[in-house]
Amino acid sequence: MRVVVLVVVVPVRMVWDVLVAGARGLDRVLLRPVGRGFAWLGRVLVVVPLSWLYRWFLTPVGHGIAWVVRAFGAALAWVGKAVFYWPWVALWRYVAVPVGTAIGVGVAWLVHHLVVLPALWAHRRVLAPVGRAVRWVFRGLGAGLARLVLWLVVLPARWCYRHVLTPVGHGIVRVVRGIGAAVAALVRWTVVVPAVAVWRYVLAPVGRAVGAAVTVVARETGAAFGHAWRVAGYVSRAVGRFLATLLRWVFVEPFRWACRAVLTPVGHAVRDVLWRPVRNAVREAGRSVRRALGAARQSVRQTRAEVRRALFGAPKRPEPAAVPEPRREQAVPTARTLGKTSGRDVSPSTRGPGLGDAG
Repeated sequence: MRVVVLVVVVPVRMVWDVLVAGARGLDRVLLRPVGRGFAWLGRVLVVVPLSWLYRWFLTPVGHGIAWVVRAFGAALAWVGKAVFYWPWVALWRYVAVPVGTAIGVGVAWLVHHLVVLPALWAHRRVLAPVGRAVRWVFRGLGAGLARLVLWLVVLPARWCYRHVLTPVGHGIVRVVRGIGAAVAALVRWTVVVPAVAVWRYVLAPVGRAVGAAVTVVARETGAAFGHAWRVAGYVSRAVGRFLATLLRWVFVEPFRWACRAVLTPVGHAVRDVLWRPVRNAVREAGRSVRRALGAARQSVRQTRAEVRRALFGAPKRPEPAAVPEPRREQAVPTARTLGKTSGRDVSPSTRGPGLGDAG
């Protein structure tokens, strides 16, 4: 099986390795440079112009439009308040509210004396006594009907449920339980027990044997494919290294030799003879132009200052603030030391005993 699988897998593995190597080379040689080039073009042709347009055109224009819209909105709001809000507020506050308050007080007084007081009198003198009499009558009728229903309906129904329906229901339950137990025993011994025996002694052993055989076949097949894939990888790697070495000695090494022995010296010569002098000349020209522009700007500034001074006069210079005199510190007398005096010389005869005379 391993030999057959190896013969089948080796071409597939070699084709797979060729596709992987080709994809990596295509990504390294073509896709990444092309992607970087498109990214650079997109940044130069789209992102930078759009950024400049947004920063130096759209943003100021948007700020101006926003300021205009804000000012127009504030003006419209003020006009709307002056036309629609403030007059109605004044009308409501100084006309409608006082008039409505006066009318409400009058209507409330009329309703109180024409409706509320007569209704209170009618409720207290007429409706309350009549309601109490009707409640007493209905309470007596309800008590009689409740007693009649109790003796004619409730007590007979309770007796019938206790002495007739309950014994009959218990008997029916016992009969149904006996029939259910008999049927369950019949189903168990005629269906369940034979089915369990067939499963335990026939189907389970056959299933274990079939499962073991399928597992062995699948494990061996998987191991054969894994071994064949690894061996095919070794073969494909050896063939790839041989082809890579051949291509390197046929194409890469001649190109490297040409680059090292021919192109690099030519490039250095071009750099030293042509590129550096041109670059230095361009830099010097740029410096000269910048110095000339700086001198021109300085001249323009001086001319503008002279014209402003001639038209409006010289600007007033602030008077310098008075600097306070520094405080003089008092002279500190030098400290006395052994064998020295301050202010005048003292002869040894008049000087007191020192440390040397203590003995």
